[in-house]
Amino acid sequence: MKVTIWHNPRCSKSRQTLQLLQDRGIEPQIVDYQKASPSKAEITRILNLLSCKASDVIRKGEKIYKQLQLSNADEEALVAAMSEHPILIERPIVEANGKAALGRPPENVLSIL
Repeated sequence: MKVTIWHNPRCSKSRQTLQLLQDRGIEPQIVDYQKASPSKAEITRILNLLSCKASDVIRKGEKIYKQLQLSNADEEALVAAMSEHPILIERPIVEANGKAALGRPPENVLSIL
């Protein structure tokens, strides 16, 4: 089973989710999405797997969210902002078995394994 985690090593929830996977013998492919920004198409693909909208997984507390005045932005603009500023993407996101889950709390990812 291929498992991928969109990981931010500075985020405690991301580290906890990675540890949860490793404790179960799973060594996921780690994607440091802040170093290699995902494309708009990749973000849209993950949103479809999560069955949610960009507005559901964008980090509204980030300074750049306020600077870009995204509170009234449409989904296309939010996806574009997330691609250009990956700090806006809520983390971690785990993908496995053709599904994805947001690791908040980390145990959420167990449902797709």
